[in-house]
Amino acid sequence: MKNKTRKSSKLVSSLPWTSKERSIFLKLNTPLKIQQYLDSIPYSPDPIYRSPRSVMLIQKAHCFDGALFASAALRTNGYPPIIIDILSERDDDHLLALFKKGNYWGAIAKSNYAGLRYREPIFRNLRELVLSYFEDFYNIEAEKTLRGYTYPINLITLDNLDWMTSDEHLEKISEKLDHIRSVKLFTPQMISSFALVDKRSYDSGMLGINLAGVFRPNKK
Repeated sequence: MKNKTRKSSKLVSSLPWTSKERSIFLKLNTPLKIQQYLDSIPYSPDPIYRSPRSVMLIQKAHCFDGALFASAALRTNGYPPIIIDILSERDDDHLLALFKKGNYWGAIAKSNYAGLRYREPIFRNLRELVLSYFEDFYNIEAEKTLRGYTYPINLITLDNLDWMTSDEHLEKISEKLDHIRSVKLFTPQMISSFALVDKRSYDSGMLGINLAGVFRPNKK
């Protein structure tokens, strides 16, 4: 444990953080602690993107902000900062920060919905991981809206955008996600037979929701 602490401390000091920011990241030394930090701050309905630095300063985030924050925190603990976007229909997409323990994938996420957050590292591949969100991924009309996911992006390749400390170029990450190769999970025949979410599941997933941040699809 002491060796791991020294390694994390050295890595944090090599990244562009202030002393206060470093102290926050050093405490978030497991994926679960990172998730708990994101759970402790309010969900943001604001239509802007915030860097990890801004999340720590403003103390709120939506799923894009949360995934970048989690990626930065994971990076300081020796994990590669990898994200994928869960793609939807008649709903907002959902960004995940990924991590692996051994050969198994887990995820950290900030969400307005109770069921779209942390996943333990038990999934053999990304398809399994994304499908674990299926039943909890629904819109305000109770429609199951998950449809696919993007290929992963290692954010180290986008360090030229200063994504950890500046809000200025984050739109370019969003644009990259819009154009990256993706995987479809369901056939049209499958989608046409999806049941609506039952009331108990719907209500539990909406627990604590900020209605100002809810996507409202056009009526069919």
